[in-house]
Amino acid sequence: MMLDRLHPAWLAILGIGVLSAMDALIKVVGARYPTFQLVFLRFSFGFVIAALVWLWMRPARPSREAIRANTLRGFIGLATATSFFYALQTLPLAETIAFSFLSPLFLAGFGALLLGEKLGTGILIGLAVGFAGMLVMVAGQGSAGGSLPLSGVLAATGSAITYALSLVLLRQRAQQDALITIVAFQHIVPCVMMAIPAMLVWVTITLRDRASIRHTDGRLSICNRTTGSATALYQAGYVAKAGQTPAEVLDELTEAMAGRWGYTQG
Repeated sequence: MMLDRLHPAWLAILGIGVLSAMDALIKVVGARYPTFQLVFLRFSFGFVIAALVWLWMRPARPSREAIRANTLRGFIGLATATSFFYALQTLPLAETIAFSFLSPLFLAGFGALLLGEKLGTGILIGLAVGFAGMLVMVAGQGSAGGSLPLSGVLAATGSAITYALSLVLLRQRAQQDALITIVAFQHIVPCVMMAIPAMLVWVTITLRDRASIRHTDGRLSICNRTTGSATALYQAGYVAKAGQTPAEVLDELTEAMAGRWGYTQG
């Protein structure tokens, strides 16, 4: 498989790069389309691609335990995407990404709680410094005379929590299930759950946004949700191949997220 030939660090970088492009697009079109519609499109088109790959690869049928665990991850992924997309729509991009830096804090906590990991002094100090830096960035918004909507702040914080939980659960499943099976469940659950809510608030996509489907100038189209499939594959492949615990890759992921912030601001 092509993923097996790539170093785990490259897989992480590729996944973060795809997420960066998606974040930028959601920020651009978020003012014109409802959150539920964006979430549905993100997962539905990703699921089509994941399903085709699953049929082509024909992995072993998942066990009942795998179905339950991956279905749970699907619901957590739905919560993450919905809250993060809403935060992107209501908060400035810089502040939204700043709140996402909370994720490593919760990742360490969930790793210790669910995986029994031990957190070293170095990791704890690094997390404290990162949290302090996030507070400085957010406080700068207030000192400049602005204010952040409480709903957006809660959504951004919630997405950081659920994302961290999803990554810890991914660590558990990546050692047992086929990667494409994980990806398929990660998409089908949100796709099914968001179908009716999305239809209730559906807004016809404008010609301008339809035209963006054909552009190759750095933007992804609103319907090109294969990004979700690619990102999940890269993330799952990284965790499975690295053989590291979430706490051990915190430093690398944080650096990647910093790169992601710079990308989306460009």
